[in-house]
Amino acid sequence: MASSVLSPFKPVQVASAPKPQKEARLRTLYARLGELKQTRNAVILAHLYERLDVQNIADHVGDSLGLSRQAAQTSADVILFCGVHFMAETAKLLSPDKKVFLGNANAGCPMADMITRQQLIAFKAQHPGVPVVAYVNTSAEVKAESDVCCTSANATGVVRALCQQHGVDRVLFVPDKNLGNYVQSQCPDIELINWDGFCPTHMRMHLEDVEALKKQYPQAMILAHPECNDDIKAVADVIGSTTVIRQTAMASDKRVFIVCTEDGVRARLAQDCPDKLFFTPTQACAVCPNMKLTRLENMIATLEHLPEADEIVIPDAIAEPARQTLALMMAIDS
Repeated sequence: MASSVLSPFKPVQVASAPKPQKEARLRTLYARLGELKQTRNAVILAHLYERLDVQNIADHVGDSLGLSRQAAQTSADVILFCGVHFMAETAKLLSPDKKVFLGNANAGCPMADMITRQQLIAFKAQHPGVPVVAYVNTSAEVKAESDVCCTSANATGVVRALCQQHGVDRVLFVPDKNLGNYVQSQCPDIELINWDGFCPTHMRMHLEDVEALKKQYPQAMILAHPECNDDIKAVADVIGSTTVIRQTAMASDKRVFIVCTEDGVRARLAQDCPDKLFFTPTQACAVCPNMKLTRLENMIATLEHLPEADEIVIPDAIAEPARQTLALMMAIDS
């Protein structure tokens, strides 16, 4: 008897036009958000992993640090960050005079939660004198205990610069071991002592699914985020941040792409480049449940009430050293 399970490797079909009631609902919600943005003098930021209807109403869409930098340059009084908690914290660090809220206050990041301030202090005690590079995907408290931050786009350059500044050839890298392994491959002369953290969403993607897609579409370009497992990065044509992945796919003359990161990037690319085909390997598993928590109704409720309990607040004792790690990274990356 033939299986009724659909192949995960069939081309993703472009969704048909929304039904009239869905279009009317979106128009109503978007109109209300537009009113609230004006009333609150708010700017809406959306990470590329968010739902498309959230991305499509945002003032800026991109990666977490890029969004925070853009928000700091606006005259907005309120930042509504549609992403996860560490992203909103980063926005607050760069815009201390603005009120910052998450699109959904419950949206956390499992990777960021894999290391606490106390754990980092103990990790440093095990390796005295070794400087710490903290991925931006960390809490403000962890950033405050680190020497410098990095992103997935600039991690290699930041690690090299920090070693030169400190006159060392070893660094502690937290929390993502997969990004750390990638940096290690680019810096064989530097020893990275990685924390054992990871992104559960990227870890759920499997090499065999990438290989099956490549077999079906041999002309496809493989784009991988460095948070992926090492075996996936080993077969990738391009390894880079969400922004690098998006820019590469949009600029390339290739027509088929295997996008090894959270499925929101594929969805955005499919919308922006309808003449190209995009696939996410292990697609059903490559969805971050935390990123998908934010809905238009959450955003409206937050802007209507600006709940004090949900405002992102970082004590000065944490904010000042955490801000310094971001400032040093940006100085290195300038």
